[in-house]
Amino acid sequence: MSPVSTIAPPPAAPRPPAPGTEAGAAYEVPAYEVPEEDLRALALRHGLTVSGSRPQLPRYARQLWERRHFITAFATARLTAQYSQARLGQLWQVVTPLLNAAVYYLIFGVLMDTRKQVPDFAAFLVTGVFIWTFTSSTITAGTRAVSGNLGLVRALHFPRASLPLALALQQLQQLAFSLAALLAILVGFGARPGPAWLLAVPALALQTLFNAGVSLVLARLAARTPDVAQVVPFVLRTWMYASGVMWSVQHVLAGRDLPGLVELALRYNPAALYIDLVRFALIDSFTAAQLPAHVWAAAAGWALAAFAGGFIYFWQAEETYGRG
Repeated sequence: MSPVSTIAPPPAAPRPPAPGTEAGAAYEVPAYEVPEEDLRALALRHGLTVSGSRPQLPRYARQLWERRHFITAFATARLTAQYSQARLGQLWQVVTPLLNAAVYYLIFGVLMDTRKQVPDFAAFLVTGVFIWTFTSSTITAGTRAVSGNLGLVRALHFPRASLPLALALQQLQQLAFSLAALLAILVGFGARPGPAWLLAVPALALQTLFNAGVSLVLARLAARTPDVAQVVPFVLRTWMYASGVMWSVQHVLAGRDLPGLVELALRYNPAALYIDLVRFALIDSFTAAQLPAHVWAAAAGWALAAFAGGFIYFWQAEETYGRG
């Protein structure tokens, strides 16, 4: 029986190229493109938003309120850790402004003999140093609020304004410790506690709003331009000397013929207003005659304008923090 031979089938004919393509080119299945409008509508229908997008201002404020416990805890933790490595610990919150006051007393009170121009100069000076330190520390901390916490900003989603507000709260907590020492010092200098001391509460509340507003502004500026943090100490030092911390603004203005705008700027300098309001509340010899007209209205105006303006200014750049 002869073997059966097998015949291989002929090779398949090559597949003709798709219309509009050259021979040998890869054929791609056309993808179905969804219009951008349809995608946006689909995302909105299912409650999806762009990651890191800026919410509307009222919603942003609600988010901050919902995270008030985080803000408080963050501020307290920072305050506790601030002097954890020092032997005196939290006592430095009181010792630092006292040492500054001692230096200013030596230079301005003794060497420049300013103490003869201001009644109760020691109490006047110590109060000014403590209240000014609250403003300068809050603003300085604000410049590092975002840039100093980039790891937290990039890792978690939360309203970024929580950071400068938490640092402002930290400085307010620190002021509470300092005020206890300040009141004891004033009593030691002969001040008598009375109902007028309660006026320090609204004055400090307005100062807190003002400090937080300026801190929000500088937090945004420093997040974009880190060099701002290097300039702020020089600005604060100049501002301190113009705020009557160690000299009386009213005494200087009474003896000089200054241009109108300069006199107005000195009288209604916000830092000077808050310092003098606390002096008016705590020091008997500091009378209402040493305060500018409409001082409470001016202090409230500065506080509300700074906080509202700073909050909106910071919120407008919410999407940019931690990027780049």
